[in-house]
Amino acid sequence: MAKRVYEVWKGRNKFFLGGRLIFGPDAKSLPATISLIVVPVIIFCIFVGRHLRHEFASYNAGYAIIVAAIVYTIYVLGLLFLTSARDPGIVPRNSHPPEDEFTYETGGRQTPSLQFPRTKEVMVNGISVRVKYCDTCMLYRPPRCSHCSVCNNCVERFDHHCPWVGQCIGLRNYRYFFLFVSSSTLLCIYVFSMSAYYIKVLMKDDEDGTVWKAMKDSPASVVLMAYCFISLWFVGGLTGFHLYLISTNQTTYENFRYRSDNRYNVYNRGCINNFLEVFCTQIKPSRNKFRDPVQEVQQPPPVAARESATNDAGPEDRRVKVEDDLDIGGDLLKISQRHNIIEGIESDIRSRGDD
Repeated sequence: MAKRVYEVWKGRNKFFLGGRLIFGPDAKSLPATISLIVVPVIIFCIFVGRHLRHEFASYNAGYAIIVAAIVYTIYVLGLLFLTSARDPGIVPRNSHPPEDEFTYETGGRQTPSLQFPRTKEVMVNGISVRVKYCDTCMLYRPPRCSHCSVCNNCVERFDHHCPWVGQCIGLRNYRYFFLFVSSSTLLCIYVFSMSAYYIKVLMKDDEDGTVWKAMKDSPASVVLMAYCFISLWFVGGLTGFHLYLISTNQTTYENFRYRSDNRYNVYNRGCINNFLEVFCTQIKPSRNKFRDPVQEVQQPPPVAARESATNDAGPEDRRVKVEDDLDIGGDLLKISQRHNIIEGIESDIRSRGDD
């Protein structure tokens, strides 16, 4: 039975469910990320939300505090799954270099060497953009594509490799990544606000209540507020940074690498159009069919490669080749001798006829 593409995949990705789910090589960090989201919500529901049920007596509205936390946490985890378990935009690698780009240089040697132009120019929005050749994937990377050293793949519109989600962030999962980060920010604000409100409730119920006494009565609220405050610096700052990137149509990779070059951004279409491009365009289908059987394509090597292989052959291979050449040379010699004999007989016949 022929193997499937995901079984012979040359990248460092990890596949599950027969190639239906694709993760990065550091997918082991996902349980830690999930626990950082789920554990605080569980503590909130048990030690804070449960005591706030009766603060909104009408129609049992207090239960909505717990329900909202649980439902929104499931929504955040769903976004995390969509970010980490899908193809981020991997460009299929070639099985051989692009032969139409070959150039041969002799350089004073008998065997010409095969050369590739390391870059070439392509047009983007009427402006020439230089793209690089990837030796690993044996292709010229599309514009905004970069090779991830962690996953060992070229990824379209490469943003960065995120260890917290265990996956590259690229063309096909950037939208879900941003929604995951921004939703995590809102979840932190919600838990922080409800915990602070519970501290206020404890102060109101006690006539001589102070902030310190209320915090002593509910240490879980203090821990949650501190945890959410610290987390907000991370996910909140990340949300603000990516809002800036989206508004200017940049990636994290482009922002950090070309910040000092003062390059003109050929992809910037205006703030509104940039947001529409990220959130309102249809996500392209994956260019990889991970579950398809492997197609064996026999591609003859280039001439220079064949000559190089001949030169690199071992002593035994060279001896066999010399013997074959000698046999062929002997046959050619016999044919040449026969041809000379026949020509001599024909010339004798013609000379006799003239006599």
